[in-house]
Amino acid sequence: MSSHHIVRDDQEPALIIANGESCNRELLDQLLEWSPLVVVLDSAIERVIELGIKIDVLIGDFDRDFDFEKYKDLQFPIEIVKVEDQNSTDLDKAYNYLIERNIPAANVVWATGRRADHTITNLTNVIKFKDKLKIVLLDDYSKVFLLPKSFKKWYPKNTPISLIPLGIVNGITTNNLAYSLKNESLEIGFRSGSSNHVSEDGIVEITYTKGFLLMMECFD
Repeated sequence: MSSHHIVRDDQEPALIIANGESCNRELLDQLLEWSPLVVVLDSAIERVIELGIKIDVLIGDFDRDFDFEKYKDLQFPIEIVKVEDQNSTDLDKAYNYLIERNIPAANVVWATGRRADHTITNLTNVIKFKDKLKIVLLDDYSKVFLLPKSFKKWYPKNTPISLIPLGIVNGITTNNLAYSLKNESLEIGFRSGSSNHVSEDGIVEITYTKGFLLMMECFD
């Protein structure tokens, strides 16, 4: 059974495995190696077991028949957390669990693909946790996270970058992107910052004054 990094350090990002489209095994193994805590949503547990992955926490509302003893035996030791709140998604439940444990960050896989409604919800719900948990969603094609109001990072030339507004975002200024913005606005459904790219090797700077802006680092 594949385990994850032996060091337990709650300052490292936890890994959450949701139940969307699988990512490639190389990406999954890289994240597992450096994750101090692996949390799996209840609906994904059978898929995870088939991959031979050792997990730490199984969480969800368990709204279908679950043999808890089976998973306790297969994944010992394991913490099983049942949260019956029907007003939150299982991914939200996992975020809240990490916040309660004072874990500052989470990488999330299997959160996109398959059902479109789940993908949209998983991408947009990060707003609710912006002040308590740093969330990065990853799949084979992109790395997605909520941008702070001021952002700087080095990228190689031609790296695909998309800026996706959640609602209306004002006062956006960019530096070192091919299609630059100078104190401009983006609005979902009307004007987006999709399919931009880095102009030259170097620092990309993005600032904005109001709203919530997703960054998507894309891998074509």
